[in-house]
Amino acid sequence: MAKVPTQADVVIVGAGIAGNSIAWHLADMGWRNIVLLEKGPLPDPGGSTGHASNFVFPVDHSKGLTDLTLDSVRQYTELGVLHDCGGLEVARTQERYAEFQRRMMSARSWGIEAHLVSPKEIGELVPYIDAGLLVGGFYTPSGAIVNPVEAGRIMRERAEELGALTTCENVEVTGFDVRGGRVQSVRTSAGEIAADVVVLACGVWSPKVAALGGATIPLTPAVHQMIDVGPIPEFEGSEWISFPLVRDMDNKMYERQRGPNLEIGSYAHRPILHEPDEIPRVGESEQASPTSFPFTPEDFSAQLLQARELFPGILGRDLPTALAINGLLSLTPDAMPLVGETEVGGLWSAAAVWIKEAPGMGRLVAQWITEGDTDIDTHALDIARFTPPTRTRAHVKARTAEGFPKLYGIVHPREQWESNRDLRTSPFRPRTDALGAEYFETAGWERPQWYESNAHLLAKYEGQVTERPSEWDARWWSPIIEAEHLAMREAVAMFDLSAFTIFDVVGSGALDFLQRVSLAQVDRPVGRVIYTPFLTPRGGFRSDLTIVRLAEDRFRVITGGADAGRDLAWLQAHQPNDGSVSIHDATSAWCTIGLWGPHARDVVTAVTTTDVSNEAFPFGTAQHVTLAGVPTLMVRISYVGDLGWEIHAPTDQGLRLWDAIAAAGEEFGIVPAGIGVYGTTGRLEKAHRLMGAELTSEYDVVEAGLALPKVKPQDFIGKEAYLAARDGEPATRLCTLTVEDHLAGGTEPRFLTGTCPVLTSEGEPITDARGRRSYTTSEGPAPSLGRYLALAYLPGEYAHVGTELLVEYFGRRYPVSVIEVGRAAPFDPEMERVKS
Repeated sequence: MAKVPTQADVVIVGAGIAGNSIAWHLADMGWRNIVLLEKGPLPDPGGSTGHASNFVFPVDHSKGLTDLTLDSVRQYTELGVLHDCGGLEVARTQERYAEFQRRMMSARSWGIEAHLVSPKEIGELVPYIDAGLLVGGFYTPSGAIVNPVEAGRIMRERAEELGALTTCENVEVTGFDVRGGRVQSVRTSAGEIAADVVVLACGVWSPKVAALGGATIPLTPAVHQMIDVGPIPEFEGSEWISFPLVRDMDNKMYERQRGPNLEIGSYAHRPILHEPDEIPRVGESEQASPTSFPFTPEDFSAQLLQARELFPGILGRDLPTALAINGLLSLTPDAMPLVGETEVGGLWSAAAVWIKEAPGMGRLVAQWITEGDTDIDTHALDIARFTPPTRTRAHVKARTAEGFPKLYGIVHPREQWESNRDLRTSPFRPRTDALGAEYFETAGWERPQWYESNAHLLAKYEGQVTERPSEWDARWWSPIIEAEHLAMREAVAMFDLSAFTIFDVVGSGALDFLQRVSLAQVDRPVGRVIYTPFLTPRGGFRSDLTIVRLAEDRFRVITGGADAGRDLAWLQAHQPNDGSVSIHDATSAWCTIGLWGPHARDVVTAVTTTDVSNEAFPFGTAQHVTLAGVPTLMVRISYVGDLGWEIHAPTDQGLRLWDAIAAAGEEFGIVPAGIGVYGTTGRLEKAHRLMGAELTSEYDVVEAGLALPKVKPQDFIGKEAYLAARDGEPATRLCTLTVEDHLAGGTEPRFLTGTCPVLTSEGEPITDARGRRSYTTSEGPAPSLGRYLALAYLPGEYAHVGTELLVEYFGRRYPVSVIEVGRAAPFDPEMERVKS
């Protein structure tokens, strides 16, 4: 064992595949004083890497995870530890086969070879399977198995050969020295190491180790059952794996050959969750490894019968069990990895990383630490996405218990969680409940999506509201949303927007600080509203938000609830340490009502003596106005494309304000409207972009159509890349498409829901000069226009009004046309309604 040094530039905790990969990529990027700590023995220290299912299925509905998996496959291949065998998912039901059609949509969107196969073709791929049980399958030729322990050894030794890495096995972390909110050193069982960058890559132990430094990593160790049966006579003398990996998706199981044996794994059992403190130390139990818990056969009996049913020829006999474990893996509340800097400066997380994406994740983390940016978008991976209410152990355990069956489940793009709801609610909740609000959750906030009280509007707008006969298209949707939209356009609607996150940035250095992180000019007169992205160093999108200048040294940053954690983390990461700037999360102190529609000014006039005419209160400004005796900050902007305001009020007076606005609006036909209008129908009619959908770090400002007429003279993060993008020709441009035929030869109309590949009129994939495929980023109805819209990035030859293309949706291809290019809005393109 190497002696533990007293100082390091970076310390990595955990020598599984993730930790080894991070060590190698840091070394490859030029780091030379890296320490890798592992409390177990090498090469297999007893974590999940040693027993986890070591196969790779390349297609995921998440682009980020797919990109990481493809990068990992490339690395595993270069390391010589990947065995191509193909991956086959099989369906026993029509519902599952429809999901395979959706997986084909993702495969084509991300550019991965995949095929839908018949039962006959399944039988040819896997000769031992009873194909008569099956409806069809989803086959990816690039499915593979890997040896992650060997891959980790090679990576670790490469870093050591460069003289960049000191590896210390059988050394346990006992604490951290944290001062001023930043890590200073790591305390271990073999001594203390001074280091201001520490990466936790310790899998199921991550929450326990992070807590030693005051950080939270919201994951739960969960059991995945696996048995190895054999030897099987039919496999005698065959290769390590001689037929594709098989996932019996409807039964939440997989089967794969392992030389003479067959490995059977299950995600069909009850959620069996543990705490990190329950995991024994190495050598302190009879387990083969600390993360291989004793097998509970009662949880596997049904699954074994199903495996015998699917493989009757080779499993329809008594076979010895070579191995049976309850192996631990890491689950998070949204089933995505936890990567990035924690709330403790310099203390990084690389947790909940599975075998298939581990090398890619290792490169991403090393790149993030080294360059402050990554070439794969981290929006859905960043640990900062979890805010304090969603990091509690109660919330994490509830969501992981609910999420475990969804690992092999069919999850709708709009699907809502059922567990641990009502974490954060607005003061308007008594009224929205009474109005029959259907709540969708984001970052713990309950947001009304639509109101059953508006069901009567369906008759009023009959013929203008679309019906969705397909259950999938209609799931987690209501035609009431479109009726609310039309009522807003005709009269006025009020929205509960209390999930908005509010940061007050104050101090003598506040202006310079916000200039540094903002694309737009922030040095505007007091009372001006500044819409601005925050850019990454590479010029991609990090945030998309609004800033209000309240005073010379006081600014209010307003962002969406879903991005609260990430945006706060970005601000804090760039906050000057000289005390000139303070950042205060004022979200809980304020609630927000959105009021928009042609009669919005009439409603406001009825509850105030302040002049709110267009001349006195122009678009793009904010004023303190008393409404019905309630002090408010009114911000005149619009995400839905109509006259109106965001009205911010003290939370303890919010209910009073709601009632006053509702009462004053009665004579003008006011209705409550939900986020279905705010975030989908109204937004799409105005071609407004959404962070995490159209706006990611993989697209630049010019491609997104958000470049400003002038470039401010002040420096800001991403400026060099932004200038280069302005000077060059964009590889792609964001366009608005309209669906021309919802039947496309079928018997019932379909309505795009979720990512769909965009194809040429001949049905060929569209790829830009940077290798990015075209796919829809948002989809939804435009009731004011009587159309169904989608946003998508298209290369220049297709980015023209009138271009006819196709989108693929559940195995059919629907004609679409480009109706707008760039920022141009399909509805009210001259902004007359908004600025009147």
